[in-house]
Amino acid sequence: MRSRKIRVLVTLIATAMLSGLLALVLPDAGADDVETVFRAVADTTITQVPQDGDNRPKTTLASCPRLCERNPNGQRDAVVEFRVTGLPRDRTNMRVQLRLHAWHHVNARVSVHVADGGARSPGAWRQRPSMSLALDTNLDVKQGYNYWDVTSAVTGNGTYTFVVTQSTHHNRVYWASRENSRSSLRPMLLVSYERGRGAPSPPNVAEPTTVAPVPPTVAPPTTAPSIATPPSPTSPASPTTAPPPPRSCEVSELLVPSCGAWWGIYTPTLREDNWNSTVSLTRLEEQVGRRFDIVHRYKDFSNSGSNGAFPDQYELEQMRQGRIMFFAWESRIFATGTTLTWRQVYSGEYDEVIDAVARRIADAGVPIFMGFDHEPEDDPSKGSDADFVRAWRHVVDRFERAGAHNAIWVWTVMGWSGYYPRYHDLYPGDEYVDWIGYDPYNFHHCNGSRWETPWESIAPFYQWLDNNRIGVGKPRMLAEYGTNSDPADPQAKRNWFETLPETIRALPQIRAVIYFNSAGSTRTDDDCNMLLNDTQESLAGFRAAGADPYFNQPIPEAVRRVR
Repeated sequence: MRSRKIRVLVTLIATAMLSGLLALVLPDAGADDVETVFRAVADTTITQVPQDGDNRPKTTLASCPRLCERNPNGQRDAVVEFRVTGLPRDRTNMRVQLRLHAWHHVNARVSVHVADGGARSPGAWRQRPSMSLALDTNLDVKQGYNYWDVTSAVTGNGTYTFVVTQSTHHNRVYWASRENSRSSLRPMLLVSYERGRGAPSPPNVAEPTTVAPVPPTVAPPTTAPSIATPPSPTSPASPTTAPPPPRSCEVSELLVPSCGAWWGIYTPTLREDNWNSTVSLTRLEEQVGRRFDIVHRYKDFSNSGSNGAFPDQYELEQMRQGRIMFFAWESRIFATGTTLTWRQVYSGEYDEVIDAVARRIADAGVPIFMGFDHEPEDDPSKGSDADFVRAWRHVVDRFERAGAHNAIWVWTVMGWSGYYPRYHDLYPGDEYVDWIGYDPYNFHHCNGSRWETPWESIAPFYQWLDNNRIGVGKPRMLAEYGTNSDPADPQAKRNWFETLPETIRALPQIRAVIYFNSAGSTRTDDDCNMLLNDTQESLAGFRAAGADPYFNQPIPEAVRRVR
């Protein structure tokens, strides 16, 4: 009996091995798997240091953060250009990887972006092109081959330029270039896809070759996407020193500017202005010397008056004048102080209110930023984290059913380190969120904390989002931000504002900043006043920041077409 079992087992193993061999040599009847390798047609290292740049043939490319080997201007970005041809129209399940070879293992965070322009244009090694948000990021560099998924950027046949940026480890990482003597180590684009599963097409019919466009969400052209080190305090941004904006700035359907960031404001509506929000807004705009791109308003679930029946007549007019509205919609009734629970929201109890607001948003006919219950981590009376997520999804789903497809959803949290363990559970999911918002403040004396620079206030949660992969690739905004004054240094607040542009340039996924122009989030006294115009010095600093080209984007005409 035992010998028979052994013979049967051997037979089964042999049959399985034969089946496996046949699977390797016989094509799938339903589809053909195709793998294609494209080699780089050009590459260079973008740097101000000629030893690694100047576009001459070099066997290596280099990457390095802004502060590189003690040089504050030593940043290197590796640029590689490929020409993709021969992709058939009936391809499916395409995957594209960029492969680079490194000689050593390094604990360095390296990202890949798609860029406009090529690696061969004159002066390419000195001028950074406009870049997308990171397509993929590796948290360390492996000795040997390193891979990044760039599928989202390769849409068909055409020319594609990828930029490799490094944001940790302040020493150069070297990558084999297309001139390297060992052809197997040179940069490659690995493309795999299937044929035969979709509608039939003539064999080997390639799409017309076109130059691939940069995705609409791009980073600034002259600064690093690195967040490893703060901007140099010796070179604050100002209207006279800032680089000019790119020649062509576009805005995506989700209101993501392709260059720079929106400049926004929240400022209270006052009784003495008969609650006309346009009066207080334009008064402030006259002081700061420009129009705000985004106007942030806080609304409730009353569905009545300017608090709940929004957009109101003043907000519609502000949109017609070219401003973008951002409504932070709170599950409260402001007039009575009533707080709703998230269970009340997702149970259907307030569906009539949700639908009425959704119809008004849809009727406006222009893109509008929407948020639901900003800073939910700070409101335990409303329910659990799971309740918040369910309520958020319920609201978004009802907006979709009502045809309010112009609502752009901003998930806004405090971004405080004490709540880091909760943010995964509070995130509604990528399909329900368009932008990531958070609220950094330099409180200083307002709550007894130390003075923080813009970098120290803003960068930590930005980095935490990257490291914990929440909302990967989504644009970010400072839905609220603010700074206190320092009684010991009358210039401190002005300097804080003047260094803000350089900080935002170094955090390229931030595409909007909205100042919360309220005297004090905790209290208001001689040591705590966060108004942007509490002194002439503060106002001068804010005016300088608002005049920076990075915060001056063209408002798309579609934003003005309010019905």
